[in-house]
Amino acid sequence: MIKIGLTGNIGSGKTTVSKIFESLGIPVFYADSEAKTLYALEEVKEKLRFYFSNSIFDKSGQVDFKSMAEIVFSNKNKLKQLTDILHPMVFEEYHSWLETNLDSPYSIHESAIIFEYGQQKYFDKTICVTSPLKLRIERVMGRDNISVEKIIQRINNQMQESEKVKLSDFIITNNLNSFLIPQVLELHNTLKK
Repeated sequence: MIKIGLTGNIGSGKTTVSKIFESLGIPVFYADSEAKTLYALEEVKEKLRFYFSNSIFDKSGQVDFKSMAEIVFSNKNKLKQLTDILHPMVFEEYHSWLETNLDSPYSIHESAIIFEYGQQKYFDKTICVTSPLKLRIERVMGRDNISVEKIIQRINNQMQESEKVKLSDFIITNNLNSFLIPQVLELHNTLKK
């Protein structure tokens, strides 16, 4: 099976593109969703308390993602600590997931930080979803109900889109002028060969 890494910066439309691949019968591993499930594990909570204190937990003892985002997107060291806690566990889950999807011609691992953490070496090919900055900001504002300043703060914690494009094998353009489905279908036919 060919292992594909699919990436793109915040608001680029990675999940939308991944859903199109899924509709074609291709298995997709969503790294961000997997990471969120790990927050419920006691071993993860212990590490989070050590690095971030109890201030990131709500009254019921669950991680308050809004508080966590405030910390990690304003402090690169804290963002790295969080990634160092979750990344190895997410990849362990990914390898287990791969074993259950071996009958597909290829699979997709969707993650915003493939290049930031050198994950591209684990994939046979990489896809980058690109989108104009203004459109990305509008999408995230509508989706997450956060300010432009906070979105820019998150964008600044990611590798420049132009760098991701240079490192990628395939590019999918997600703007108001290019249709996504034909691009995904063309790529799907290429990857199936």
